[in-house]
Amino acid sequence: MGVFNCKISVSNLEGRDLREIDATVDTGATYTVLPTHLLHELGISPMRKGTFVMGDGRRGAMDIGHGWITINGTKAPTTIIFGSDDASPLLGAVTLEELQLAVEPVAGRLVPTHSIWY
Repeated sequence: MGVFNCKISVSNLEGRDLREIDATVDTGATYTVLPTHLLHELGISPMRKGTFVMGDGRRGAMDIGHGWITINGTKAPTTIIFGSDDASPLLGAVTLEELQLAVEPVAGRLVPTHSIWY
């Protein structure tokens, strides 16, 4: 559990138009959410729509796309939700799992972890 900020780099799937931004790490969020205008600037296009439950309980359809996220030199393709243009960048649990990063809540930082494989 925990909420804190970290620097991330985001780019389209071709690896171009890299942008470094501050994102809030929220272990209660499933997916990474970025402002729609930023995703369009990076050349990331919606691939489909999905229905999501917001933190306040509201449900809504949102666009879903894919891009590269890099944190501390570790890079992975991930699912990104198109948030409102004024949405604060949010780093979710799926992206953290894909990057094999865990939250160290006391220090408010991300640390490398080992994924479980059966």
